[in-house]
Amino acid sequence: MDLYEDMADARQYLTIDGTFGMVRGQISDPVIAYETWGTLNEKADNAVLIFTGLSPSAHAASSSTDPSTGWWEDMVGPGKPIDTKRYFVVCFNSLGSCFGSTGPASINPGTGEKYRLDFPVLCIEDIAKAGNYLLAELGVEVVDTLVGSSMGGMTALAYTLLFPGTALRLLSCSSAARCQPFSIALRSLQRELIRKDPKWRNGQYPDDAPPEDGMLLARKLGMITYRSAEEWDQRFGRERATDDISSGTAGPFGIDFEIESYLDAHGRKFIGTFDANCYLYLSRAMDLFDASDHGGSIDKALTLTGLQSAHVIGVRSDFLFPPQRQQELAAGLEAGGVKVQFQLLDSIQGHDSFLIDMDRFRPAIAAFF
Repeated sequence: MDLYEDMADARQYLTIDGTFGMVRGQISDPVIAYETWGTLNEKADNAVLIFTGLSPSAHAASSSTDPSTGWWEDMVGPGKPIDTKRYFVVCFNSLGSCFGSTGPASINPGTGEKYRLDFPVLCIEDIAKAGNYLLAELGVEVVDTLVGSSMGGMTALAYTLLFPGTALRLLSCSSAARCQPFSIALRSLQRELIRKDPKWRNGQYPDDAPPEDGMLLARKLGMITYRSAEEWDQRFGRERATDDISSGTAGPFGIDFEIESYLDAHGRKFIGTFDANCYLYLSRAMDLFDASDHGGSIDKALTLTGLQSAHVIGVRSDFLFPPQRQQELAAGLEAGGVKVQFQLLDSIQGHDSFLIDMDRFRPAIAAFF
């Protein structure tokens, strides 16, 4: 393994030399981009590994090297719930993503061209395995706490199933042991919207001409699933749009309402920041994950983690990962001998609450740590 650092920002990079076996294939010499905060103690027993959701980078929080605001800025740092004065915190960009780690948008060393659809089918277990490689290189044999929200919670659970007994605690927010058909259907439609865009070209689109329309529509649908009807009602009501953002639709079917303008703006912002093929692969990985693959049933799998304790947090208004999915996870872990605390929060921001409702999530996570 080769560990090196890019001094332009806080990201560091681990190259895993040789063949990296995946659930459904293999790749050569993959790179994992990551960031760290705090200091690993002499016993190497104060590490916290954060797994991200589908779209974030490794930049969970600011640092002296990169002072820009991280995606979980209110949660990670000195004196914050995940206190970097106590813990050595690691967050890495998921394998298959496009923010420094190897994925479909990366160069295949065997061909000198981008992987694109030659990248193997991605599974959540592959991301968890990459996290284990990273911790080993950093000198961590047993991690104090695995942390994950949404897809990250699934990855953290997969880690415990692949490497039982190597993590003491689990913090899972708005996640599940497997996805329900409803959320699979929604993500399937998002992927189809991208693939139906003529510019997708079976994954062979040039960098300067991505499938923008497909990505725009997929992101709009995603934003709708991440929030709740109650929030939309309180936040936007039936207010009319006051800006000149246009979806490109002519005639009487352009943007009239503020909620339409909001979705359009967020969709267009996403187009320029995330690779379409990476989105497809990560989205599919979420649907494919099923903890029962590791024990024959969910109940059996959740007895195999080797965890000492877990805190499972759900949100009442989350219909993408509804409360019953967190209840299933909490009950299964507890039946397996894990000391579990289950907490259901009253946030109205839906699935995105763990990123937004800090007034509820900060105290909950601080109490666990």
